[in-house]
Amino acid sequence: MSPVRLRLARALVVLTAIVLVCGAAGPGDPLSTKGWVWPTDPVQVVRPFEAPAHAYGPGHRGLDLTASGSVRSPADGRIAFAGEVAGRAVVTIDHGDGLVTTLEPVATELAVGDAVARGAPVGVVSTGGHTSRGEVHFGVRLDGVYVNPLRLLGGVPRAVLLPCC
Repeated sequence: MSPVRLRLARALVVLTAIVLVCGAAGPGDPLSTKGWVWPTDPVQVVRPFEAPAHAYGPGHRGLDLTASGSVRSPADGRIAFAGEVAGRAVVTIDHGDGLVTTLEPVATELAVGDAVARGAPVGVVSTGGHTSRGEVHFGVRLDGVYVNPLRLLGGVPRAVLLPCC
């Protein structure tokens, strides 16, 4: 195999692995049309979603994002939980249609049942949990099963292979 073809083959393997690990939205994925917004700004993913091999397997069931100050609701919903879990502040938002967001560590003054609008502040970055200082874990469940939040945020940009030489 020529060096150029070998490089192209390696690039294709890497791109395939990225899509499989990220679990990005594909054409026809109904979650990709929800119009969610990022809960932090600016957006920098520190740790990606890593789907477990099975329900109890190891993985990372969300995205870790850099954050400073205010954290927003990614979509309209209602506060389902606001309080401490294992020493860290947690905010959970029920968006309906089986979609639930968990943001941590995020301290809030909102109460269970409060309505939140897409993009509205829900709290401020706190400390605790597995994230480093200045980071927020953003997890999403669909009917009780964790899904990659990127599926609701437009997914991973489609790779375009350009002709070589």
